[in-house]
Amino acid sequence: MSGFSNIAKRFADGNLIVQILIGIIVGAIFGFWGNASGSEFADKILNGISVLGNLFVGALKAVAPILVFVLVATSIITKEFGEAKGMSKIVTLYLIGTFLAAVVAVAASFMFPVELVLKGVETATMSAPQNVIDVLKDLIFKMVQNPVQALSAGNYIGIITWAVGGGIAMRGCSSETKKVFMDVSDGVTRIVRFVIRLAPFGIFGLVAISIHETGFAALAGYMKLIAVLVGAMLFVAFVVNPIIVFVVTKKNPYPLIMTCVRESAVTAFFTRSSAANIPVNMALCKKLGLREELYSISIPLGATINMAGAAVTISVLALAAVNSIDHITVSFADALLLSFISAIGACGASGVAGGSLLLVPLACALFGINNDIAMQVVAVGFIIGVIQDSVETAVNSSSDVVFTAIASETMK
Repeated sequence: MSGFSNIAKRFADGNLIVQILIGIIVGAIFGFWGNASGSEFADKILNGISVLGNLFVGALKAVAPILVFVLVATSIITKEFGEAKGMSKIVTLYLIGTFLAAVVAVAASFMFPVELVLKGVETATMSAPQNVIDVLKDLIFKMVQNPVQALSAGNYIGIITWAVGGGIAMRGCSSETKKVFMDVSDGVTRIVRFVIRLAPFGIFGLVAISIHETGFAALAGYMKLIAVLVGAMLFVAFVVNPIIVFVVTKKNPYPLIMTCVRESAVTAFFTRSSAANIPVNMALCKKLGLREELYSISIPLGATINMAGAAVTISVLALAAVNSIDHITVSFADALLLSFISAIGACGASGVAGGSLLLVPLACALFGINNDIAMQVVAVGFIIGVIQDSVETAVNSSSDVVFTAIASETMK
């Protein structure tokens, strides 16, 4: 028994990125072996392995709705936005940057459409709305669904609506009640972290069965998805953010941009956590000579609401799901609405690695894509998360310093 405990402890303490990479490689080996063998025995082995992937997707589908509700509500109830002069400008920059990132992601998805191999897309096709009027009508009715039904059905529009409404209504509650919400949020986050720690096994099963059933088609979709995601995030970091800096300061933006990339983004890329990168960003702000009363609030706040990279992830994966289903068309108005929803959803992304992926069903719901299909896309996100989550965190965290710096600059 002690031997098993030691193995479990070593797994829990291991590097998740390395473990996921191993899961991808071993899953690919089994998938190609099944294709090459073509025997009934290989099919039985692969079908057994696929159970791991199905369990992982099922666990995500079960925990994601309650996580979104608790995190968004708790953030609104407990978040203190501060009274420091200039904070309103920084928050505005955070929101503008996140929205523009979503717009970039939608544009990239239109120019380079990605299709994924998903199961059960016929259901999503039949229920998909065909124009923006249908989308808005469906959106409004989902917003007012009974909160218990919204949680059980995975109606993320309703979940977000009730979380925001309940959070605003309870902002004036006692400190003891706020502490209860924070404890519940911490507990749910621990559950999610446990599920994510099991990702290597789930990804092993998903990759093995995907390659066994589709061959190189699944891998080609993953590679193109990574290219679109990373390309959009780099465009945000090196084009959109510099434009914002120039518009606000009327100065060459690239010295600041490159400093933040070198001293913040690189560290965030490897830690894959905006929260863990807060001390690095604080030290960088001090080095840049920014106002301490400003960055002491804006940097921790940015780690939770400035989520340009997350907005890109949510938008690209949602449109990949749309592109994978026949007869769903996305108009300009639909795309604009998706950008807005992605930006709002990104601000509620959880602090755990891969947290933005659990907001993908929120965007998928705009197009009538059910929770089963959306969670398959989330699982694909975990497969490519080795790269996606690292780049996303780098963009998110370095942008915190960029926007704090230009807000501080305009106040001199």
